[in-house]
Amino acid sequence: MSRAGCVIVGAGQAGTQLAVSLRERGYSGQVTLVGQETADPYQRPPLSKAYLMGKVDATNLTLRSANYLREHDIDYRAGVVVEYVDAENRVVQFNSGDDLPYEHLVLATGARNRRLALPGFNAPNVHSLRDLNDAQCLRDVLGQHHKVAVIGAGFIGMEFAAVARQSGLDVTVIEYAERPFARALTDVMARRLRELHEAEGVRFKCRTELTGVHVNAKGLVSAITVAGGAPITADLVLVGVGVEPNTELAQAAGVAVDNGILVDAQLATSQPGIYAIGDCARFPSVHAEGRSVRLESVQNAVDQAKTLARTLTDEPTDYCAIPWFWSDQYRNKLQIAGLSDGYDRTVVRQLPDKLGFSVFCMKGSTLLAVESIDRPADHLLARKLIGQRVILKDEEIKDPDVDLKAFLSG
Repeated sequence: MSRAGCVIVGAGQAGTQLAVSLRERGYSGQVTLVGQETADPYQRPPLSKAYLMGKVDATNLTLRSANYLREHDIDYRAGVVVEYVDAENRVVQFNSGDDLPYEHLVLATGARNRRLALPGFNAPNVHSLRDLNDAQCLRDVLGQHHKVAVIGAGFIGMEFAAVARQSGLDVTVIEYAERPFARALTDVMARRLRELHEAEGVRFKCRTELTGVHVNAKGLVSAITVAGGAPITADLVLVGVGVEPNTELAQAAGVAVDNGILVDAQLATSQPGIYAIGDCARFPSVHAEGRSVRLESVQNAVDQAKTLARTLTDEPTDYCAIPWFWSDQYRNKLQIAGLSDGYDRTVVRQLPDKLGFSVFCMKGSTLLAVESIDRPADHLLARKLIGQRVILKDEEIKDPDVDLKAFLSG
């Protein structure tokens, strides 16, 4: 094993998990984990929920402490940026000017929030929510505001809307599409979540186009202006209109990119010795009929890291983990198994006298995905049904007396 070892760019969920998994599998080369932030590697999902509500502190978010990393001979370089990759000579250059050779380079560079290209959306009371600094800024000011405008009705926007309502704030969600969760959920599930939010007092302005903002004498946004409607008063704005993968470093190194860093089934890029995992990686998915997809989830980050660790320790492995996701909305838990792109119909399953329900997304006789709300048993079963490619009939799914576990082999 070359002393050059493995350099991992990005200390989020994917990068940290890879460093840990390499050591767990006996990787004997140098492992260098490079993170732009100065904090120990931390979890992001609680930032938009428990952390904002003050239920956990930053210390509760830690993935692996600095002591753990040292004890496992992982060279964690915090607050450091990789500015250049010399792919031909297998060397990375840091912003300090130092160079470091590598045998394997893994890009776990994640993604960044999209910004609104409209005047006024750079005001101090306009926030985004991606990292610990963003969450801390929001947590510090939540109690100082009364009227919140959330731009974008995706998962981050709606999780923040729930926190803001639970904090007693007036909340209006502005969405360009015709409904919340337009790109992520079926109509059935999106309608249920909208009902949950409206029952808590959230107002929705869907099919609404932003035109700008009113800024007061202090330089703060006081209202959002929209096409064909009255301005929406707000003294705090959260922008959650999706993310863009961080591909610039890869592209400069000659790596193929297209809405993500393109990788093969073993997570290798177009440049020898360079791999990509996590939110930045676009890979061929067996759960999307081989189409290239890019997933933003903890499950994907962790499973890709574990898969790549096997490949880098002489056990070449294709990535084929079943995708799954979750989101907390008030006291309700949404869980999704599989990828629903391409479904031709939905079938709802609800057991008598039980809370929640599940939406089965079908394509012909194939089960693509299952969305469950407050039905954790359905979610766990769905992952097994999808993994075994079980064929189900609509009437079997609908019938609460049919035990779907009976269709599993073994």
